[in-house]
Amino acid sequence: MQIKKRVYPFGAEEEQEIKEALRQMMLNGSYNTSAGYTADSAAYPDGVMPFVDKHMRYLDANPKVDPHMYLANLRLKIRIRP
Repeated sequence: MQIKKRVYPFGAEEEQEIKEALRQMMLNGSYNTSAGYTADSAAYPDGVMPFVDKHMRYLDANPKVDPHMYLANLRLKIRIRP
């Protein structure tokens, strides 16, 4: 079974920019970027959806959301405070 590539509501260049911003959050120890659970066993047999995929799927499902505002709010929400 082949999984279709998702088509995001923004251009390929912007998609790469958003993915890179999410990857940078994962590399930064100041953010809680744990993976999430998913029931989609076809795409994720172990039931674990990576942080980047989770947020890219959200943006795909909500095309009216401004991705840059979403990232800014996400940074505030997941920041680990001392």
